[in-house]
Amino acid sequence: MPDSTRFFSLFRPDPDAPQQRLRFLSPLLQRILLVNLLPLAVLLAALLYLDQYQNGLLAAEVATLHEQAKIYAGALAEAAMREDQPDAPHLVPDLARPLLRGLTEPTPNAQARLFSPEGEMLADTRVREGAGGAVVMEPLPTAVDRGRLAEIVGRVYDDLLSLLPHTNEVSLLEVGQQPAGTEWTPDVREELRLNAATPGRQIPPYIRRAEDNRLLVSVSEPVSRNRRTLGVVVLTREAREVDDSVLAVRLSILALFGLALGLTVMLSWYLSLTIARPILRLAGAAAAMREGGGRGGAVPQNLLKRADEVGELARALSDSASALWTRMDAIERFAADVAHEIKNPLSSIRSAIETLRRIDDPAKQSRLTAIIAEDVGRLDRLITDISDASRIDAELSRVAAEPVDLVPILAALAEIDDATRDDDGPRMVLELGEGALVVQAVADRLVQVLRNLIGNAHSFSPANGRILLSAHIDGAMIDIAVEDEGPGIPDAKLENIFDRFYSERPQGERFGTHSGLGLSISRQIVEALKGRISAENRRDESGRVVGARFVVRLPKA
Repeated sequence: MPDSTRFFSLFRPDPDAPQQRLRFLSPLLQRILLVNLLPLAVLLAALLYLDQYQNGLLAAEVATLHEQAKIYAGALAEAAMREDQPDAPHLVPDLARPLLRGLTEPTPNAQARLFSPEGEMLADTRVREGAGGAVVMEPLPTAVDRGRLAEIVGRVYDDLLSLLPHTNEVSLLEVGQQPAGTEWTPDVREELRLNAATPGRQIPPYIRRAEDNRLLVSVSEPVSRNRRTLGVVVLTREAREVDDSVLAVRLSILALFGLALGLTVMLSWYLSLTIARPILRLAGAAAAMREGGGRGGAVPQNLLKRADEVGELARALSDSASALWTRMDAIERFAADVAHEIKNPLSSIRSAIETLRRIDDPAKQSRLTAIIAEDVGRLDRLITDISDASRIDAELSRVAAEPVDLVPILAALAEIDDATRDDDGPRMVLELGEGALVVQAVADRLVQVLRNLIGNAHSFSPANGRILLSAHIDGAMIDIAVEDEGPGIPDAKLENIFDRFYSERPQGERFGTHSGLGLSISRQIVEALKGRISAENRRDESGRVVGARFVVRLPKA
């Protein structure tokens, strides 16, 4: 399987897997969001800013041309006007042409035209008289060739800009919908009519792209004298500075885009090295564990040492593997111990049955029958205790511990013991320390442990002896102790008594009445509750053993 397919398969949702709550905005998630959003945010801001920048340049160009057109209109109204009849002034083309030519000469790439109120063109600065009286048309200078780079930059930028949301503001370039050169003329009659109907109205500019990709801006200004409109001046200029400025900004933005793209690629590669590849390595470790190669530790050590979420995942996987192997080893040992313990009574039963077939003595037959009955009872106890141990293991893996108050539980156990004890049986004494005796446990299973320890204390206590049941706080733990006045426990057996099927019973007790699983089950329950159980001997001042003490330590709730 390719690495990319393996990587994405890790994040494919599993319909059978339980949904787990994720921490919102964890450090890893913040890092990924920052890496992916920051370059895009910079690019988005730059792209949206350029529309406003270009409109600002065009608006400044239009304002400048309007001021020039007003100057031209004022000059024409003063120097190119003639009154052949009273109250009937009009513009004289022969006077207007040299005046317009002189006014526009200092302005590069500009063309001025003068129209009469009826729309007839009276003067054009690009029309000159050549030799022999011929009319020569001088067009505006051709566009400056900015090279293939500018064309590519413009196309790439426009494609990127089309993918982004825009504001409701219309670009000034959209005023001119069709390409047109300097031959465009306004509808003079209609514009003058609108100006007369709306005092203070300004004729709108016309901004367009010529066929040779030149950016042309045209403005119109009425020529008025004594509130009488004598004509309209149309001033057209190529806005090369706007194109040059926009191209420079576009190049800067594309450079930023390239930088952001490079950073994104490098940081994505960094994330793949620090996140994706370690996850793939963990997946490989999990596969190795599934195949049985994880007992020696299949999770790489460098991943276990990481202090981020990947390290947490690696340590959780390693701990889970260790716990799984420990559980499997325990199951194997348990199965071996069960087979061994069951084999003994079965062998005894088989021997008794074989002997029973060969003898005819009724007394001996009755004795063999009694042995078979005892072994059957022993098997029944073994199977019952084994079933209980297995059920406890499964139950504790599903049930969550909760706060349990020890005071009513210990008081109830002491009251029950007092009500059921024989006349010469040991007497229970209850001692409770100060403070809240509340532990984190499962109440039913904790009672099972205490009843088992109390039952052992009864078995080993002498007649009219004393059993002490106590509880007190020790730091973050609470100690529960059961003490008796019996013969104690052999020092070499203080740890072995918690092994499965190990039985250390009082003298005179009939063999086989106990399975040897009681203390093992008790330790299993206590350790599942994050506690610890231990056994020790009680000694007097001379060092003589005067009884046994079992201590259960559980975390305080």
